[in-house]
Amino acid sequence: MNEHRYRWRNRQLREHVAVLDGHRTPTIVLTNATYLNVFLRKWMTGHIWIYGDRIVYVGDELPKYKETIEYVDCSDQYLVPGYIEPHAHPFQLYNPHTLAQYASQSGTTTTINDNLVLLFLLHNKKAFSLMEELNELPVSLLWWSRFDSQSMLQDEDQLLDDRKVQEWIEHDAVVQGGELTCWPSVLQDDDHVLHWMQKTKRSRKPVEGHFPGASERTLMKMKLLGTDGDHEAMRGEEVWNRLKMGYSVTLRYSSIRPDLPQLIQDMNRLNIHHYERIMLTTDGSTPAFYEHGMINRCIEICIDNGIPAMEAFCMASYNVARHYGMEHRLGSIGPGRVAHINFLSEKDNPTPISVLAKGKWVKRNGIVESIFRQVDWSSYEMGPLHLDWELTDDDWQFSTPVGLEMVNDVILKPYQVNIDVGTNDICAGNEAFLMLVDRDGQWKVTSILKGFTKTLGGLVSSYSNTMDILLIGKRKQDMKLAFKRMKEIGGGLVLANEGKIVFELPLSVAGMMTDIPMEFLIAKVKEYNEIVKAHGFTFDDPVYTLLFLSSTHLPFIRITPKGIIDVKKKDVLFPAIMR
Repeated sequence: MNEHRYRWRNRQLREHVAVLDGHRTPTIVLTNATYLNVFLRKWMTGHIWIYGDRIVYVGDELPKYKETIEYVDCSDQYLVPGYIEPHAHPFQLYNPHTLAQYASQSGTTTTINDNLVLLFLLHNKKAFSLMEELNELPVSLLWWSRFDSQSMLQDEDQLLDDRKVQEWIEHDAVVQGGELTCWPSVLQDDDHVLHWMQKTKRSRKPVEGHFPGASERTLMKMKLLGTDGDHEAMRGEEVWNRLKMGYSVTLRYSSIRPDLPQLIQDMNRLNIHHYERIMLTTDGSTPAFYEHGMINRCIEICIDNGIPAMEAFCMASYNVARHYGMEHRLGSIGPGRVAHINFLSEKDNPTPISVLAKGKWVKRNGIVESIFRQVDWSSYEMGPLHLDWELTDDDWQFSTPVGLEMVNDVILKPYQVNIDVGTNDICAGNEAFLMLVDRDGQWKVTSILKGFTKTLGGLVSSYSNTMDILLIGKRKQDMKLAFKRMKEIGGGLVLANEGKIVFELPLSVAGMMTDIPMEFLIAKVKEYNEIVKAHGFTFDDPVYTLLFLSSTHLPFIRITPKGIIDVKKKDVLFPAIMR
């Protein structure tokens, strides 16, 4: 098995030393480089020798022999460490491969990734094999170990049994436990999750919280139970409270929580000017949000709001590596580190003109290099969906006194349904039929969704938090048409209106993800957003809405595989119906 946390074996280490002794030649030498030394917080000049995927020398000397060496004059550029995204959800219609490839072009060469979809879809052996293949890419992909499903499932004990979770915690590519979307149950009495948290700590890996709006006392309790970091601060005072307790704080700039500019302004007001325990994240934003890059955008916002450029670069690299105990390998330009290097035209412009990742050019002088090999998802049992069941007339019977009303993109509250739901169409207002159907066709849950659309006939999506099938619409005929088309294309996101398919996005990777390049996906998601908003969606991110309809870490009511759930009380208001 390839090593992730300490990459090189004895033979390779001897070769690296031999380069300094002159017995081997570097593969690349970056000459006359002005680079950021994150340890001294200084811009320094020198030559950088790279051998394979590792930086072996930084200093004033050049190699004695020049044969077969690629020399790159960096006189007019500024070199900084490759950026690290510490909190990626790499399954938001894109997949880990396409996201990493795209993110690397704007300088994010390492992502630390949610494993939830792999838990849902694959046995550990298959998931770990996929991770090994992804490790061969010219970027670094590291992982979390989840402790809960973020929903209420019919078979949660099988998804998260003790052996399965412990294997994830112990895996070399896994660098943290969490995120703790189940923290209320941990505070109450969930010793199972608490055991996994302690197992993570004994493995010398941090535990990531998920504490939106948490009180000072709650934060203290979770610190006692072993939590190390949190990314849910939405005000400067929340950043302050976390920092003073010793949390690492990840500032968020995402498609549903673009809080970073305000957080920095609040931090300036509160005189928070020590940034060693602060990191940056885009928190699994939907594709269109990444049009201008990933962590480079966060750095740009930091600099624009008064954070010194050196500190902003460290927040995006060295601070992350140190938090995860990976500073020996990532987050800096120094001997022994992976050769993840961004080449900037200006010290305060974080979008690179060239990018080295594991010592290979992924972008050079503004031109993207095609060095990412493809992943055969079908070999990991993650090919197109083949649904061998149909929706029957009985499935289209809706009868519920309580519906789900949208407060924003992701918050839902219960409301009293007063319309006639026994018809084939809901003509007036902003209410629509809502159905969640088991991917294997075993059960269904129905309700009414208020606030998603005023006129859209039908939406069907195999992309959802639980990987089950979502149906939303004003007209049952359009919903049936969209469902039929979703099956034909092997899973996807399909819109139908007035008897016609008006949009489709095939999701050929397990019905959850596409394998098309991010640039094309961004354009498709923009098209989807425009259509849905034209039909009356009044919020910001209609992709995230689909994901979080089943997510029980958010208030107040959810549609889940167990039924309609009161989140706070954890009560099943209306159970799922077996088909």
